[in-house]
Amino acid sequence: MKGCRIHVMGASGAGVTSLGRALASALAVPHHDTDDYFWLPTEPPYRDKRDVGERLKLMQDIFLPRAAWVLSGSLIGWGDVLIPNFDMVIFLTTPREIRLQRLRAREATRFGTEAVAPGGWRHAETEQFIEWASGYEEGNVSRTQAKHQAWLAKLPCPVLRMDGSRPLPELVAEARRVIGGQAAPA
Repeated sequence: MKGCRIHVMGASGAGVTSLGRALASALAVPHHDTDDYFWLPTEPPYRDKRDVGERLKLMQDIFLPRAAWVLSGSLIGWGDVLIPNFDMVIFLTTPREIRLQRLRAREATRFGTEAVAPGGWRHAETEQFIEWASGYEEGNVSRTQAKHQAWLAKLPCPVLRMDGSRPLPELVAEARRVIGGQAAPA
């Protein structure tokens, strides 16, 4: 492996950001998330998309030139120009039931249990998001497993496929072994 510029990706709720943060911490490198570049800062968050050119410029200015980093999240459809920067891509797959449980818990933590409950100010948006995320495997949404698999097949760098339902410390340890050259990606 020529460096330590790692992109972690998968479906919403697969554990992509959690693994990205934990792996960056274990490697003592900066962690970045595509959501921080994709979305404009709003209150509440995730309302307005940032222009693609502005996303890419921010990424170029903030972290791409560095020798080592971990980027988590999806950039398919807008960030293919970044592919030459990746030394490895980690693709997490996690069963839908686990993903949706994680997403519901994350929404409740982020916005408050009352906000996402029926009658809450964030309930309708949360349910729309969960519905969108539940379509990943069937391919009836914008970000799908089939699109991810096709994108991965074209990458010039190694791809490490991992089960996102495994404990986070195990995932970090396995990724570190592969990054260190002690094992080859499957």
